Amino acid sequence: MAKSKNLYFCSECGAEHSKWIGRCTVCGSWNTVHEVSSPRNILSDIKVTSNSPQRISEIELINEDRIYLPDLELNRVLGGGIVKGSLILLGGEPGIGKSTLALQLALNFKENFRVLYVSGEESEKQIKFRAERLSSHNTDVYIYAETILENILRTAENMYPDIIIIDSIQTIYYSEMESAPGSVAQVRECTQKIMKFAKQKEIPIIIIGHVTKDGFLAGPKTLEHIVDTVISFEGDRHLNYRMLRCLKNRFGSTLELGIYEMTSRGLNGVPNPSDLFLNQSDEGLSGVAIGTSLEGNRVLLLECQALVTDAAFGNPQRAVTGLDPKRMNLILAVLEKKAKLKLGTKDVFLNVAGGLKVEDPAIDLPFAMAIASSYFEVPINRKIAFIGEIGLTGEIRSVIRLEQRINEIEKLGFDKTVLSKYAQKEDWLNNTSLELLFFDRLDEVISYFF
Repeated sequence: MAKSKNLYFCSECGAEHSKWIGRCTVCGSWNTVHEVSSPRNILSDIKVTSNSPQRISEIELINEDRIYLPDLELNRVLGGGIVKGSLILLGGEPGIGKSTLALQLALNFKENFRVLYVSGEESEKQIKFRAERLSSHNTDVYIYAETILENILRTAENMYPDIIIIDSIQTIYYSEMESAPGSVAQVRECTQKIMKFAKQKEIPIIIIGHVTKDGFLAGPKTLEHIVDTVISFEGDRHLNYRMLRCLKNRFGSTLELGIYEMTSRGLNGVPNPSDLFLNQSDEGLSGVAIGTSLEGNRVLLLECQALVTDAAFGNPQRAVTGLDPKRMNLILAVLEKKAKLKLGTKDVFLNVAGGLKVEDPAIDLPFAMAIASSYFEVPINRKIAFIGEIGLTGEIRSVIRLEQRINEIEKLGFDKTVLSKYAQKEDWLNNTSLELLFFDRLDEVISYFF
């Protein structure tokens, strides 16, 4: 009989090696290569069927059967509910609120909706203690503290719940494999068997996954390709808001964004997220300008803050929070060259109020105006919003989804909006009650306000 050959896998990137080495040659991580027994021949599990290829025109199209969730923000991100038989991966940093979100979802279902909540990290009493802090209590939530995959699937088959939640996939292990829970082989094998169970029984399953120090979902990257949907729970633990982003969705769009507010009674959905990021004070302060950012299909109004001071030492400082530092350097260079602002001897600090990270180019103009406001020590009226991308030649360029941005600004009671002159050709501009100011170049805007 042939001798069983052992394989070696990296727990960080999943790379296969022929022998043990101290450092993975693919990702460069130290002490992450572990020995795994060679898997059995998977071809032995494949059953021969009589299925034959079909013409695409002959395939009957059936709409997915979805379960409408009691969480409006999660419904938005998933595209209108959870599809039966789908496998959803919920990832996030430790302590961000993944377990709270999952438990709150289970408790908010209506009566007679059976939920199996599998926990590999907490006992039944710990989950009960955490559930007492939440406002809703569905009596048909079943808590099962187990880490052996065979026991979990056997219990789920006998119970046949409407939905299954597993917290977390890194604690579950398949007893026929010798590798430790959380290893690459265990995570991949357990996820594949859970996916097969979900498809066969048409039971939607949500699995929770941890995020590594590098910001990636723990386990092999192929884990994201196995599941149907990948959603990421993000936010700063020192702030009250959390964001739910969809990174992959086989049954809907990945452009939606869900926003929650963390309270002592759990997570509350935020219907108007712009209120979280705008200061309600009417006091005129220099260095503040209001802009818009497109996050998925939602428009957020943000407060862009800037502080410009004389450099105390020889080298001026540049610090930014919530914006790409390269983008900040571009804006400063254009202000220096085209608007004649002497910023070479100034310390410049930029910040997006609320801790949000912004990548939308429409935020260029409000940041430039905030810098100019702090430079001249002249406040900008807080009822004015700025929308525009700044080019290297100093021109103000128009941005996408302008009508949606204008509608959000008008809904929140603003008086004026500054736009690029290239947006004047839009027909819908006549329908807004806002006073629209059109400019071609950045220096023209600065001369108008300062």
